[in-house]
Amino acid sequence: MADRKEAVLNRLAALNEAAISGGGAARHARQHAKGKMTARERIEAFVDTGSFVELDRLVTHRCNDFNMQNSKIPGDGVVTGYGTAGGQKVFVFAQDFTVFGGSLSETFALKICKVMDLALRSGAPVIGLNDSGGARIQEGVQSLAGYAEIFYRNVTASGVIPQISLIMGPCAGGAVYSPAITDFVIMVKKTSFMFITGPEVIRTVTHEEVTQEKLGGADTHAGTSGVAHFACDDEKQAVALARELLSYLPANNMDGAPVIPTDDPSDRKDKDLADLVPFDPMKPYDMTEVIGRVVDHGRFLQVHADWAKNILCGFARLGGRSVGVVANQPAVLAGCLDIDASVKAARFVRFCDAFQIPLVTFVDVPGFLPGTAQEYGGIIRHGAKLLYAFAEATVPKITVITRKAYGGAYDVMSSKHIRGDLNFAWPSAEIAVMGPEGAVKIIHRKAIAEAEDPVATKDAYVAEYTDLFANPFRAAELGYIDDVLAAEDTRPRLISALELLEGKRDQMPAKKHGNIPL
Repeated sequence: MADRKEAVLNRLAALNEAAISGGGAARHARQHAKGKMTARERIEAFVDTGSFVELDRLVTHRCNDFNMQNSKIPGDGVVTGYGTAGGQKVFVFAQDFTVFGGSLSETFALKICKVMDLALRSGAPVIGLNDSGGARIQEGVQSLAGYAEIFYRNVTASGVIPQISLIMGPCAGGAVYSPAITDFVIMVKKTSFMFITGPEVIRTVTHEEVTQEKLGGADTHAGTSGVAHFACDDEKQAVALARELLSYLPANNMDGAPVIPTDDPSDRKDKDLADLVPFDPMKPYDMTEVIGRVVDHGRFLQVHADWAKNILCGFARLGGRSVGVVANQPAVLAGCLDIDASVKAARFVRFCDAFQIPLVTFVDVPGFLPGTAQEYGGIIRHGAKLLYAFAEATVPKITVITRKAYGGAYDVMSSKHIRGDLNFAWPSAEIAVMGPEGAVKIIHRKAIAEAEDPVATKDAYVAEYTDLFANPFRAAELGYIDDVLAAEDTRPRLISALELLEGKRDQMPAKKHGNIPL
């Protein structure tokens, strides 16, 4: 019996050693030469030191291919388990490119599905570290079925637990749809790629010449397609960013937004804040400076920072409480809403609503971007997505109009009329159907044309319109604005509003789901 026990323990030690070594030292060295970590190194960098518990370390593939039968590595190319990140419980899987190129097999997929199921039952986030050559060809339809099982779980978990995908290498073909369903995609510049079909296929089918980096690199997806929410310089930065992102998020949709102690005073006022926003509506300014002066310690974690820059989305804290921030950016396209901005903000608003994260909206919007490109591209449908998202959201919604709020864009940007809870305006705010110049040209066109001095007449009408409408006071008289604030009071009033709305109760009528204009 003693010999048998020793033999079993020796076998276990050998299997564990084989699992940990993965594809072996030579392949690990090739990973490092490319500036990439191994799967286990990535997990250790992400989780709190010593907290990771591995599952299914000894699993191997079931492929009947003769050559594959003679090549089995414990773990089968993916490391799965759970641990903590910043003290928060998380479930993690990391694809190991050193084992069969990180290709997905049936058992590979089942390992991922197991941790996703456990995460869903435990109410904890799932973090996927992706680095795979795609489906394992030797397994045929079984590998495709494995992808579908993962996709189904991504959909099931959506809105229930946060899902974050880190793209640390190739992610191509059907494999891209799992990260696309998750809440956030983080890519690494120069070493990670996402595309449906590679450059070779594109060259054959469409005769286009494109590099792998230009087609599906981090800069392309973070700045052009909007597929990636973040693009990092290296893997260590990507892992650190994922940890910071998690700190703003609850573990699941039943927990409230995280609150952490802060030494940034809740009653802090910034007397220079008003000077950042020119009263002249034609002058641009940087809304990130406004946000930075209001939130705790000036920290604003932008989401999609390089895509649709005319609108800002991201996470911050006010009085220690996590909030989602949406803001027009007057420094880009004058802060107009266009197709990409509407889609970007709508998805962010729906994420915050799903996970009970309050929404703070800063408004300076002249309207929707005009032009045939926008109309032909479906700005009506896409703009409606943002309207739908804000109207549907039941989390606390607080709005601050810093300057322009014109036309339908005023309604869309979390106005009182679509269930904004508390709506404030600065004295510099202009709330109207359109700007004074444009309005006067329509309302008084004939009078101006027939006047002895058309310029002076137009200017008089503009001054009259401005006095009547291009200010926050008419809206305040009607109760559409709850208060006209001095800019310096914005931070204390927002924190007070969040405290007031902490126990907010609101819900949509009973239904299976709405029909958002996708």
